Amino acid sequence: IGSGCGQLGCLEIGEEIYRVARKEGIDCNIIVENARLDMYVKCGNADKARNLFEKMSKRNVISWSTMILGYAINGESEKALALFSRMQKDDVEPNNVTYLGVLSACSHAGLVNEGRAYFDYMTQSDDKNIRPRKEHYACMVDLLGRSGHLEEAYKFINSMPIEPDYGVWGALLGACAIHQNVEMGQHVADRIFQLSPDIGSYHVLMSNMYAAAGRWDYVDKVRLKMRKKGVKKVAACSSVECEGEFHVFYGGDRSHPQSLLIYEKLDQLLKDMRTIGYIPKTNSVFHDVETEEKEATVSAHSEKLAIAFCLVNIQPEFPIRVMKNLRICDDCHTFSKYVSKLTMREIIIRDKIRFHHFRNGLCSCKDFW
Repeated sequence: IGSGCGQLGCLEIGEEIYRVARKEGIDCNIIVENARLDMYVKCGNADKARNLFEKMSKRNVISWSTMILGYAINGESEKALALFSRMQKDDVEPNNVTYLGVLSACSHAGLVNEGRAYFDYMTQSDDKNIRPRKEHYACMVDLLGRSGHLEEAYKFINSMPIEPDYGVWGALLGACAIHQNVEMGQHVADRIFQLSPDIGSYHVLMSNMYAAAGRWDYVDKVRLKMRKKGVKKVAACSSVECEGEFHVFYGGDRSHPQSLLIYEKLDQLLKDMRTIGYIPKTNSVFHDVETEEKEATVSAHSEKLAIAFCLVNIQPEFPIRVMKNLRICDDCHTFSKYVSKLTMREIIIRDKIRFHHFRNGLCSCKDFW
């Protein structure tokens, strides 16, 4: 149950569950403590996770691996690698999950040389428990690609001793989108669609890449192809927990009982933010839409609605926590930075890739995600 709360980002409900566990005298069980650790990590509360980890009377490889991965996805890569060193000094044997956390830490911080060294150690080790699997290869592709080493990432995939799946190629496609390498992106997308032609997110990624490059004829072709093949786009949504209740928002959604208040708050935020320099990023919105309509389209993204809801309903002393099912877009990332500066609130957004902790106009990812 605690792990499920972590997946949903329901920290309040999870805490209540562990209060019951404490009353029943089962809170010191290592299985329960590891589940609680996992919940804190997945809710973006690295401080609570660290405090629990240090207080644990017993730790196993799951405890260490959870904490290392937690640091990595919360933008604290140095702490992740330092904890891995401490784990080795304590003679705790790492496993493949541990190394996934280590490689993720390198990827999120752009530590290319360190990532290469850890991966080389895995491939050369006699320990079968840490031999690279597809997820490790995908992480290395992400590390190389995100850092701009696209050609090296492509060669890395072609040299794999195991057949790359769409997840490995997808990591490279994501990097092509970040660095706007449309030509390589087209080639990579072709490989993905050969393996798995019905995954809508990769079609949308290509469409957005073409849109950002101003190649609207290709955008139309991708969308036509999706319609013909019946490929469905995954609806972007953001969820928040407030007073023990779970609230879900979709882009342009007006079904929430507090919609009027939410949109009023959002409109006021946008007006105030423009006075301190915020300019909406609309380069991926349809080319045949007027500027004002483009701004209206991006202004109603799900995470913006979720943030506005939290500002209306959650007291200032508490951080705002938003869980997003897809990668946060450039405009929502910029928006969140400005809101954190304007309102002096901490905003935590977990997207498909990692956590973003926004404080005073800055993000923990240092705009590298």
